[in-house]
Amino acid sequence: MSDTDTQGPPSGDGDGTRAVRAGLPEPVKYEPTLPGPVFAAHFHLPGEPTGPYTYGRDENPTWSHLERAIGELESPAEDGVETLVFASGMAATSSVLFSQLRTGDAVVLPSDGYQALPLVRAQLEAYGIEVRTAPTGGDAQLGVLDGAKLLWIETPSNPGLDVCDIRRLVSEAHARGALVAVDNTLATPLGQRPLELGADFSVASGTKQLTGHGDVLLGYVTGRDAEAMAAVRRWRKIVGAIPGPMEAWLAHRSLATLQLRVERQNASALAVAEALRDRPEELGVRYPGLPDDPSHAIASRQMRRYGCVVSFTLPTRARAERFLDTLRLVDDATSFGGVRSTAERRGRWGGDAVPEGFIRMSVGAEDPEDLVADVLSALDESAQ
Repeated sequence: MSDTDTQGPPSGDGDGTRAVRAGLPEPVKYEPTLPGPVFAAHFHLPGEPTGPYTYGRDENPTWSHLERAIGELESPAEDGVETLVFASGMAATSSVLFSQLRTGDAVVLPSDGYQALPLVRAQLEAYGIEVRTAPTGGDAQLGVLDGAKLLWIETPSNPGLDVCDIRRLVSEAHARGALVAVDNTLATPLGQRPLELGADFSVASGTKQLTGHGDVLLGYVTGRDAEAMAAVRRWRKIVGAIPGPMEAWLAHRSLATLQLRVERQNASALAVAEALRDRPEELGVRYPGLPDDPSHAIASRQMRRYGCVVSFTLPTRARAERFLDTLRLVDDATSFGGVRSTAERRGRWGGDAVPEGFIRMSVGAEDPEDLVADVLSALDESAQ
C-alpha cells in the first residue's frame, strides 16, 4: 500500500458522506482511520529521491490527505484536479496571482472584494503589473477585461454579498485568453463549485467555514491545469507559505462535520435575514438566500447553498456599536464561518467601502430561535 493510496468516496455520494470520508487513506488493520499529523522536516532518503516525501517544505503526508479531501469536495466528479494547501487564505491568493502574472500583464480584481486586495494591488503594481478593478454586481468586471491575463472573481463578495455570473464571466474571459480564479471562501465547496462552472482555479481561506472553529489559519488552491498548478506549487516552495502539519490535521478532522455545520448555519442565516428584513426600520439587509435579494436569481443558478453571512446597515456608527455591545450570543469579532456566531462593524478596519453602521454577521450553530431573539432584542435596546 503506497502513501498516496486513498479510499476516496464515489462521486455519487451525498455531501455528508463525502465530507466525512474525503481524503481518508485505505484502511489498514490496526492503523488509525485518520492518521495523526506527521511532524517532520526531513525524511529517510537513501539513494535517489524517487519517493513522494523528501523535505518538509515540499510535501508532507498530512497535507496530502487534506489536499485530496478538499479536491474531492471542490470537484468530486473530475479526475486530474489538484489541490495545494497553504499557511493562510492570503498565501493561497498570492500564490495564484504572483505565479501566473508577469511584468506587463494586466489583471482584473473586484473593487468590492476582501479588504486585503488593495495591499495585493499595490504589490502587483510595484512589479509592473496593470491592475484594473470593477464591482462584482452586474458582472461589471467584463467591462475592463479586454487584454487581461487573469480575472479574479469573488462571489459572493465580502462583505457586500453581491454575486456575479461565474459561467458568463468564465466564458467571456476564456474567449479573450484570460485565466479565471474564483475566491470560494464564503460559499465553501458545499455551496459552490467554481471548477464545475468553468473556472481555472478555486481559491479559498480554509480559516473560515471550511474548518469552522476559529482556531486554524489555512488556505488552498484547487485547479485542473497541470502547468498552472505546477507554477502555484513552485511559488509555495519559493516563499515557504506552507501550513503546519497540526493545522492541516485539524482542518481535515473538521471537514467531517462540514455538511452538518453548513446546513445548520445556512438555515439559521436565512432565519436571521428574514427577521431583519421584516423589521419596520429599513436595514438594507443582504443575503443571497432571500428571494427578494438582488443577488438571489444569479446565486440560485450557480450556488447550492447561500452561505452563513448576513449583512445589514444601522443608521450610525454609535448605533452599530451599541447593537454589538448588547448582543448576548454573538461575539464582536472579525472573520466568519465559525460555529460561534460573530458580528462586527466592518468599517472599523477602514479597508471596505461600507457605511459606518454596516454590520457583517456570521451566523453560527446556535439554536436559530435563540439567535433571532438575541439579534432582535439587541436592535430594540440599541435604538433607545
